[in-house]
Amino acid sequence: MAMTRVLVVDDSLVMRRLLSDLIAAPDLEVVGSAADAQSAQGRIKLLAPDVVTLDVAMPGTDGLVFLERLMRLSPLPVVVVSSLAGEGSDVQLKALELGAVDVIGKPHQEGGSFAAYAAELQDKIRAAKGARPKRPAGAGGAAVGASAPAPVRPVLGAGSGKVLFVGASTGGTEAIKAFLSGMPADCPPTLVVQHMPETFTGSFARRLDSLCAPRVVESQGDERLEPGIVFIAPGHSHLLVKRIPAGLVTELSKAPPMNRHRPSVDVLFSSAAEVVGRNAVGVILTGMGKDGAQGLLAMRRAGAHTYGQDEASCVVYGMPREAAVLGAVEEVASLGELSRRVLAGLHRV
Repeated sequence: MAMTRVLVVDDSLVMRRLLSDLIAAPDLEVVGSAADAQSAQGRIKLLAPDVVTLDVAMPGTDGLVFLERLMRLSPLPVVVVSSLAGEGSDVQLKALELGAVDVIGKPHQEGGSFAAYAAELQDKIRAAKGARPKRPAGAGGAAVGASAPAPVRPVLGAGSGKVLFVGASTGGTEAIKAFLSGMPADCPPTLVVQHMPETFTGSFARRLDSLCAPRVVESQGDERLEPGIVFIAPGHSHLLVKRIPAGLVTELSKAPPMNRHRPSVDVLFSSAAEVVGRNAVGVILTGMGKDGAQGLLAMRRAGAHTYGQDEASCVVYGMPREAAVLGAVEEVASLGELSRRVLAGLHRV
């Protein structure tokens, strides 16, 4: 079994020791630790880790400055392990923009055990090892798959009758941003599931709303689906679509996790297949695991058009690959082409 070598960077000695214990697994080895950015730079050169876990709130050189420098000079898979409370979520979103593969909060003991947290952290590190780390835009190399979208043209979403459904996980925050940046202000109503902590989704929606032509909001449930509005699933609930006499509306559910996730892409896509059928359009983006594959297959069988991000532009080619293997993906395209391909497909019968 190939070992994944991990460097832990955190200013707290207690946290460094705890994280080292939680990371330890037959295929994961903590090869060293560092308390600040300067020490981390030296340890990276000396130890050549496969993955770095990073607390962005560190003394001396700011963690974001260190991350930007690292990704610009020698990209390396980074999992941010930091506080997600309050304004921390905005900082972590910035870390993802700078090239971090994934984020996770600091460990908190629940029910007398760290087992669930350790399993999640280990999974994120394993996914990070196989990820394609990217340089920040304008840092001597374009982000993976982040070519400029084609000029946006109106699609008359009000008359199309179509509804877009998008799912992503690892690497998905930047992929969703790139995809929605290619959507016009009158795009069909769009529902999005991104695997992320519930403290993130509100900040994520606000960030997208400031960058994209459509209006982007965190779903509160029971909202009418209207052209030009994108609904982001809150991190605490599944997002579905349901039909009422007045039309289609969003629905939130506290049902148990599916594929270990709540919100789950499979839950969203399955509701799309059942409720929207041939008027649905499914898009599966970069992500670890298989969430969304079965749901996208159900959508295609119901007559929906389905799209998958290609391997070359994915940070982690997991979810799109699983969907493609099942035959759930009708068209494959790079991230830079997806929005244009979806817009063109809206005019098909």
